[in-house]
Amino acid sequence: MSEPHDPYDLITVGRIGVDLYPLQGGVPLARVETFGKFLGGSPTNVAVAAARLGRRTAVITRTGADPFGDYVHAALRDFGVDDRWVTPVEAYPTPVTFCEIFPPDDFPLYFYRYPKAPDLEIHPDELDYDAVRAARIFWTTGTGLCAEPSRSATLAALAARARRGPTVFDLDWRPVFWSDPARARADYAEALRHATVAVGNLDECEVATGLREPAACARALLAAGVELAVVKQGPRGVLAAGRDGSYAEVPPVPVEVVNGLGAGDAFGGALCHGLLAGWDLERVLRYAAAAGAIVASRLACSSAMPTDAEVTALLAAAGPAAPAV
Repeated sequence: MSEPHDPYDLITVGRIGVDLYPLQGGVPLARVETFGKFLGGSPTNVAVAAARLGRRTAVITRTGADPFGDYVHAALRDFGVDDRWVTPVEAYPTPVTFCEIFPPDDFPLYFYRYPKAPDLEIHPDELDYDAVRAARIFWTTGTGLCAEPSRSATLAALAARARRGPTVFDLDWRPVFWSDPARARADYAEALRHATVAVGNLDECEVATGLREPAACARALLAAGVELAVVKQGPRGVLAAGRDGSYAEVPPVPVEVVNGLGAGDAFGGALCHGLLAGWDLERVLRYAAAAGAIVASRLACSSAMPTDAEVTALLAAAGPAAPAV
């Protein structure tokens, strides 16, 4: 059990694994000869991103009882992320993900999560509900709803959290993980009832709301129950709308893209950092967009997460934000 007087700034729950990324860009995977090994998994990367910005973070997840599982624990500790709730599953191997790198906008992913990913074996009775309730921010994902018992555990954690402080539902749509994608909207709706913040790109917002127009997506997510809706629009930047009437829209920070994977996770960790700092909405979005841009300009995901000094320097170099168009 965690100490009630010392809550985590951020607890995330869900996907974890090992990313094997080609060290040669622009080469089909079949011809790649050398790879780099990195910690991966979206909610795990979000915890790493926030830790890089000085926040106290932890992740709730499961690995295989194998050497890659040992690597995951070591990598989490090296990044300053608490691994106390990362437990082994004897039956399943730690997942591995490969990608291809064709900048600026083509980065196919190949997930090896067979016969089942251990991070989908999180059980409701294993959760530290006191820590979940006490965390300053709690972060869940759509992938956590794709199979049991992870679905029940995710929803149980959200219910126990009972909207105490920022409770984020990252829409995180990966259809390949769902045996029955048709049930996703109902599961997303249930998660949104317990969340206070929703974050997603247009494809993910469409799964949750049936809409693709960004402002309409934000309105629909607010109507679904959250207090803040954050809609990522790719090359058009990002917008956010609050139930309190707040609204902001910022353009992307221009960089030379090396690997677009992980930029959204950097955005998520920086979003949490800004919310914890109490910044106004536009400042939060500008900072998060800059963090995402930095990771897009680098090869890896977890090890590419920027420090506050790096984000601040990029924002200063970019100058005043032009309005999004």
